[in-house]
Amino acid sequence: MFNIGPHTIEHPAMLAPMAGITDRPFRQMCRRLGASYAVSEMLSCDLSLLKTAKSQFRRNHEGEPAPIAVQIAGADPQAIAIAAQQDVSNGAQIIDINMGCPAKKVAKKKCGSALLAEPQLVQQIIEATVKAVDVPVTLKTRLGTDEDNKNILQIAEIAENNGIQALFIHGRTKQQKYTGKADYRLIAEVKKHLSIPVIANGDIDSADKARQVLEETGCDAIMVGRAAQGNPWVFREIQHHLRCGGYLPRPCAEEIIQVMYDHVRQLHLFYGEFRGCRIARKHIKWFLEHLQLQSIARIINQIDNAEEQLEFIQSKLLKKVA
Repeated sequence: MFNIGPHTIEHPAMLAPMAGITDRPFRQMCRRLGASYAVSEMLSCDLSLLKTAKSQFRRNHEGEPAPIAVQIAGADPQAIAIAAQQDVSNGAQIIDINMGCPAKKVAKKKCGSALLAEPQLVQQIIEATVKAVDVPVTLKTRLGTDEDNKNILQIAEIAENNGIQALFIHGRTKQQKYTGKADYRLIAEVKKHLSIPVIANGDIDSADKARQVLEETGCDAIMVGRAAQGNPWVFREIQHHLRCGGYLPRPCAEEIIQVMYDHVRQLHLFYGEFRGCRIARKHIKWFLEHLQLQSIARIINQIDNAEEQLEFIQSKLLKKVA
């Protein structure tokens, strides 16, 4: 248990923000199944995009458990500060600054992990954002831009000295994107030097790996990202193992299908039937991969009607595994 500002985080298993994945239905599902904390999908600080459909969906926090954490990306200190104020007025209780995204379309705007090449700008962004809002500001980042420029210790010091209240570190560089293996050694060094909470991210996909990373780094918590796709139970498994030392049994096929069904239904309700039906396809694929039912996923994902999509899952798939 630790705090981010006034907010108590009950246990160390957190959901990492992932653009196009950790929308409100996904965050709510993961919180119900054991995630102690979840951050919104990345929002641009460009206020001209505020009224676009994508931004409106990403700014929707209705029914979410506290604390509501919103992630902002940008390269202009004042623009990020103003965007942070807008998000706080929309219900954000924590603002997270993205300096970790390695995507080319983000990096070419000198946003995300590209900012690690400019420590002075990093400081200006943090200063402006912290001064602009009266809620905690956190930072999500990486080890550096590439193998020869791992400056996370410098970035971490700037962060703490300028008011960041928790630091989330993905154990790769910008250049690595998601290739190779996460390196936790520098995260451990950062933790030794900082008094604010430090959270490790990267390649954490099981209860055993969560324990290993927490022991190696001394971090306050870990964040699970891609390993939660189709596997939201990973959070309760980690939570149980860290508290009790034992292992929860894996969910049965019927539970997996039922949770998938409920999640698909929530996607339809959130996005509308047409868009929700299409967005649900990747989630169906991830869930059914865990049951080696990829061939059935391909059949379901040819369905264009939301009602038929749910009907197939309920009448054919649930009956098949019951």
